[in-house]
Amino acid sequence: MITRRRCTSAVAGLAGVALLLSACGSDDSNGSTRSNDSEQSDDAGTPDEPISLTFQTLAWQTASVEANEAIVEAWNDENPNVQVELLQGDWNNVNDQLLTAFEGGTAPDVFHYESTTLQEFADRGNVLDLAGYLSDEIRADIREGAWDTVTYGEGVYGVPFLQESQVVFANASILEDEGIELPTLDDPWTWDEFAEVARELTTDDRYGAVYPLRSPANRILNLSRNFGGDFFSDPAGEATAVFGDAESEALSRIHDMLYVDESAAPDGLGMSASDSLPAFFDGQYAMLPGAIWLRQQLIEQAPDDFEWVTLPALAGDSQAQGAVAQTMSVSADTEYPEQAVEFIEYFLNPENQVQLAAGDWLLPTSQEAAAAPELNDPETGWDIAVATADDLEIAPFQLVKGFEEWKDKVANPALQEFFSDEITLDELGRKLTDEGNSILERYHR
Repeated sequence: MITRRRCTSAVAGLAGVALLLSACGSDDSNGSTRSNDSEQSDDAGTPDEPISLTFQTLAWQTASVEANEAIVEAWNDENPNVQVELLQGDWNNVNDQLLTAFEGGTAPDVFHYESTTLQEFADRGNVLDLAGYLSDEIRADIREGAWDTVTYGEGVYGVPFLQESQVVFANASILEDEGIELPTLDDPWTWDEFAEVARELTTDDRYGAVYPLRSPANRILNLSRNFGGDFFSDPAGEATAVFGDAESEALSRIHDMLYVDESAAPDGLGMSASDSLPAFFDGQYAMLPGAIWLRQQLIEQAPDDFEWVTLPALAGDSQAQGAVAQTMSVSADTEYPEQAVEFIEYFLNPENQVQLAAGDWLLPTSQEAAAAPELNDPETGWDIAVATADDLEIAPFQLVKGFEEWKDKVANPALQEFFSDEITLDELGRKLTDEGNSILERYHR
């Protein structure tokens, strides 16, 4: 799941003003070439009589909310016969709310959510297959790996637009004082090199690193893609939980840093990334592996004299990371599928994705947006963040029916026991597979 956070107001003005300008100046929504297999009429975007669409957003941070409002306002100004009403949803209860709305026939025409839920909605017949509606332009602009997160069989059940990736943050002053040569995009640290540096930086009053692991499952599974860890066989079919050498690699390395090298702070086990920041600012941890959105809180909360740097993602056998995506989808019951897709493509054109990404400090899926100067600023780590995009791939667990229950009831508690040194690696593997498969079997009946 992609983590939601408090937003900085620093980007609010940029989002509010630039979005209006970019959205009004764009002709992506009306001048695009539709897919050859589309069944829509040529003038689908300009109906003879006015119609109304509802769009439920989950944006709640200041800049994100203003960005959503600006795009919808710009669309409504340009499309008087297709007016969009903006509705506010809530990440905390959106799944139940949407399921109730689908059952009751009151679902919004267009809704914002994330890719992990789309297979369930598609299986229920709640969400529209967009394969016959999407334009060639948006298909080509959005990264192929992002499309994978919303594609099940031959169907495409949403348009992906924001993704999260993992990097490493470091106290620049400490690394400089200790003579540590920083990694580069062309020469990133391996996991072994990172562990070695963490040992060098560990002193009596400082740990070389901290891993916030309060809810570790998603993060560990995504990072395990560095070593080819799948955790499931046949994820799109009769999925079975598995645990072997590839799945063990990242786990073992973090565990060794905690209990063999003693270079990673044990108090990180009960922390979220945000919880770890005060001690990071205080110099108690030299390095902090975390998600790219944490840059926002570093900018907002760090003391004026605190110098930090964003370092590239670590490399195992590769730098691959599993990733899900925030998405926009269309309800299967909408009366106006063509216009709904036209609106989505307008909302997610490259100019608008720049502002949406800036507001959330996440990666845009648009390749054109990712090349924008605003999203490649070295001082705020955007250049490092954007460089992770090519290594993002669909997380195998996203295809597994029953994954959320496996994660909540088995993976998170078992991983917490392992990282607390209460169970061995072998015992962890047995819990993930034996207890996990008893859950997954129910989804195969």
